Amino acid sequence: MKVLIGAALAVIAAIVVPVIALAGIVLLEGDAKAIESDGGGGLRNVPAEFRPWILKADAACPEPEMTPALLASQLWSESKFKTTKEEATSYANAQGPAQFIPDTWATWGRDDDGNGQTSPWDIGDALMAQGRMMCSLLKQAKASGYGDDPRALALAGYNAGWGWVDYYKGVPPPTFANGETYGYVHDILNDLPRFQGPGQLEVSGTGSGADALRKAATRIGTPYAWGGGTPSGPSTGYCDGTNGYLNGACSASTTEGFDCSSLVQYAYWDNIKLPRVASEQYGATSDRPVARDNLQPGDLLFWSHGGSGSIYHIAMYAGDGKVLHAPRTGKNVEIVPLATAMPERDYYGATRP
Repeated sequence: MKVLIGAALAVIAAIVVPVIALAGIVLLEGDAKAIESDGGGGLRNVPAEFRPWILKADAACPEPEMTPALLASQLWSESKFKTTKEEATSYANAQGPAQFIPDTWATWGRDDDGNGQTSPWDIGDALMAQGRMMCSLLKQAKASGYGDDPRALALAGYNAGWGWVDYYKGVPPPTFANGETYGYVHDILNDLPRFQGPGQLEVSGTGSGADALRKAATRIGTPYAWGGGTPSGPSTGYCDGTNGYLNGACSASTTEGFDCSSLVQYAYWDNIKLPRVASEQYGATSDRPVARDNLQPGDLLFWSHGGSGSIYHIAMYAGDGKVLHAPRTGKNVEIVPLATAMPERDYYGATRP
């Protein structure tokens, strides 16, 4: 959500019709669908920390046009799921993953995550506020009688203010604000299939391994970045003279993603705080080896050029003879057969964190 052009503020103030608050929203304490798979609740390609809140925000809205994928696609357009002040503050001072300006946040923000503060930087607070506002805008769009898709009208109201939707009797045209609102609506609706489930991996069972695999599966499609990735999510990496290059250029320094070991660290954090690099992850878990014919989802698999001191790759067992891993520069996080993930001769063994 952005203030589009400073010169239009006076006009907006004159024509904006206040968004009507939606009463009677029930906040759910949990949603079992959220942990079924990468596509839990009909949702995929969403970071694990966002998924339960998207599902709660969707469940709290009675409007059928609201879907988890709509909220996810909108978040992608707003912030690319970023949560830091450096990465998720716009030129118009829109803040947080759902990009609320302070005046609008004062209307929609609540302490939904129960941490004692109401902040657009808290994922739970931001996503529930996004859901409340979108739900109200959908209701208003359907009552308006304008001919556009209610989802398009609601998205336009979120981006530009409902007053501009009233002014144009629909989504503002490409000539408005250099096409920002028009493009915003088009891109979000066009990207919906990217976030619609089911996901690529179904994970059954409970425990730290299954939970870690579910979390890692939310990052399928994330680029590989040598040296990139933290327990909080993807980040840019670096090149070391040998690794991180693509077509002669340092790809890692401009790519936000994971390498093989940071993906595993991210997947198990906070439940198990594994070290950062693959050889150290092997050292931290080598006292719990697992035979290849006894692998369980979430087990760690290692490849080496010769001995524990030469481990160069780590993956997570995904069941059915497959692994989930971040393979190499130029590739994305993916699911592939164990037998072909890396050279078979280099397979060193498996452990269970």
